[in-house]
Amino acid sequence: MASYDIIILGGGPAGYVCAIRAAQLGLSTAVVEKDKLGGVCVNIGCIPTKALLHSASSINLIAHQAKDLGIEVGTVKTDYGVAMKRSRKVSEQNSKGVEFLMKKNKVTVIKGTGSLLPGRKVKVGGDVHEAKKAVVIATGSRVKGIPQIGLEINKTTVISSDEALFLEAAPTSMVVIGAGAVGSEFADIFNAFGTKITLVEALPRILPIEDAECSSALEKSFKKRGIDVLAGARVVKATVGKDSVTLEIEAGGEKKSVTADKVLMAAGRAVNTEGMGFKEAGVQLDSRGFVKVNLATLETTAPGVYCIGDVAGPPMLAHKGSREGAVVAELIAGHTPHPIRYDNIPSVTYCHPEVASIGMTEEQCKEKKLDYQVGRFPFSANGRARASNETEGFVKIIREKKYGEILGAHIVGGHASEMIHELAVARENEYTVEEVDLAIHAHPTLSEAIAEAALDSMGRVIHT
Repeated sequence: MASYDIIILGGGPAGYVCAIRAAQLGLSTAVVEKDKLGGVCVNIGCIPTKALLHSASSINLIAHQAKDLGIEVGTVKTDYGVAMKRSRKVSEQNSKGVEFLMKKNKVTVIKGTGSLLPGRKVKVGGDVHEAKKAVVIATGSRVKGIPQIGLEINKTTVISSDEALFLEAAPTSMVVIGAGAVGSEFADIFNAFGTKITLVEALPRILPIEDAECSSALEKSFKKRGIDVLAGARVVKATVGKDSVTLEIEAGGEKKSVTADKVLMAAGRAVNTEGMGFKEAGVQLDSRGFVKVNLATLETTAPGVYCIGDVAGPPMLAHKGSREGAVVAELIAGHTPHPIRYDNIPSVTYCHPEVASIGMTEEQCKEKKLDYQVGRFPFSANGRARASNETEGFVKIIREKKYGEILGAHIVGGHASEMIHELAVARENEYTVEEVDLAIHAHPTLSEAIAEAALDSMGRVIHT
């Protein structure tokens, strides 16, 4: 029986970060992973998707803006297969990078599927390994279909994001079911490669967890590019054929039949908890199927067993899991880490235009009956945005009236994913909007829009 201080089930962003931090703190560490290191994010999620989104953005730039920028081009031809192969190379580089980090930090990688045994033991194949201090569950999540209406993933006509990342060519038409971050990103990608897209969302608007103004701005942008958006829609029937799928959809009181080459399921994920011995080892699940954890310590109902990442509950984001991994490693090593503020985790959708947010939406502020003031600044009034031809979108900051606390911040536009972190740092350190404005922002930059939105929330905007 091999013995380690800590054994981690899963080598994704939560698991491998936990392993590295544990090793840095002097703990003998092992990671159990059945597939490539890096998990869904590196191999079939965040990283390859962003590579494809870069291709999509480049296509849109060349096809629609080149002439205005003084660039003469002929007919723009696209090849999804070539872009896909590049995205696979990017993923491989990142996965190999994680392998290197495991070796560098002397973390043992055990290949196979691990199952939890009572008493902080883990079985992999015919071998049993013991964790002297703790076992950390980081088993992640997977895509799911809608079997109740016949939409089970068959990997040919009904696919998930997993299969979409390996297509050799863009289909002629596609229905994307689910208009959260994943669905919106794939709608953007395939639209750029010439696919006729119908984007279907059951809730009243796309990006339903984002601020309503942001959702509306993205929907307008999508429709302008020919994406058919059906929000508040319900798929009532699916007829799956050999080469196509026909869906009966109810939206806005009307019924609509849509036939497409492929249906891409992007309506949520299921966590990986089955067949891993959790129940037998005393690890309980909550009513939604996530592992029950104490959010202060991330310990499960089984002593000495912790849980991080998607399987520990929403938000199901790689960066949330990574921070949990680092915090758990420090707790196990006897340190007192800075507590995780679950209300201060950035959310980003990387389509064009990008959507990024942190904190509360205006709708949530209204529900809580908070006394707030909204500040907005459009990129159309920003010098750098005009120079870069990226005038779509805005910055929106929600300010608590009495003390100037930043209740929430929302950005739609180019590079929103990079800009949101100024406001994440501000909220983490309890800066007010006044203090955000006190920081001199370089000119001309897109980030000036943040300072202007802060000023607008105080009735002092300069450039609009």
